[in-house]
Amino acid sequence: MQITEPIDLDAYLTRIAIGVAPDADAVGLAAVQRAHRLAIPFENLDVRLGRGISLDPTHVFDKLVHKRRGGYCFEQNQLFLRALTAIGFDARPLLARVWLMAVDIPPHTHTLNLVRIDGEDWIADAGFGGSYSPPMRLIDGAETTAPDGAQFRLSLTDDLGWLLERRADPALTDGRAVSADWQAQYSFTLENVAGIDLEMSNHWTSTRPDTLFTTRSVVSLCLPSGFASLLDRHYTRRNGDQHVEADIESPTAYRLRLNIVFGIAVDDVEIGGLGLF
Repeated sequence: MQITEPIDLDAYLTRIAIGVAPDADAVGLAAVQRAHRLAIPFENLDVRLGRGISLDPTHVFDKLVHKRRGGYCFEQNQLFLRALTAIGFDARPLLARVWLMAVDIPPHTHTLNLVRIDGEDWIADAGFGGSYSPPMRLIDGAETTAPDGAQFRLSLTDDLGWLLERRADPALTDGRAVSADWQAQYSFTLENVAGIDLEMSNHWTSTRPDTLFTTRSVVSLCLPSGFASLLDRHYTRRNGDQHVEADIESPTAYRLRLNIVFGIAVDDVEIGGLGLF
């Protein structure tokens, strides 16, 4: 699998609503990542429908760009990486261990991208299913704030390598008890990652029994100042000071919510195949 195979850059830029490719600098990197996160939803519906997740570059491009579907990290960040390379960035993939809800050392179930700009390394991630960090310079102690107010920081640790942590903005919790402590998101090293490494991690993530992606239907999309998500039938949308939360009661309502909020078009047979109703 050639993960840097040439890409139809114009079609990708149209998909993420950018008219012209930006410069290959830090500002351009942030602009492309943000546009990608606002346009292409995170979702695992093909896993739940028993189709599996192909990382063939042509398949990924057709699914996320031409068919206007979403995908999860191995699809999202492959597409993002190919676009960055076409724009002129020096970028390559990394593998990460996701620590959210982990009770033991987790496997490598996430990928992100390392981007080199003017001799400095940055991380850029278009495929994490939750609140996202803007691109961060790879410096111990670096911090940034996401559009939804969440804070992120990077630390270089002795045992985990690089660790990305998140702290929620208390103003967005609606009075709910949310820890103000930093929460580990994922850890990674700078080891070179080959296409076969991504294939192996993708296979485990999409087929391992009793994991989030093989037992739950997950759909989410970043909003200009917040986040919208569907976890099975439970819908949450937060954008600025607006907050909506409800359970979807029928297959028709679920299909319409997928289409209207997330831009995903599925038919009644596919909705039935998810086993949610």
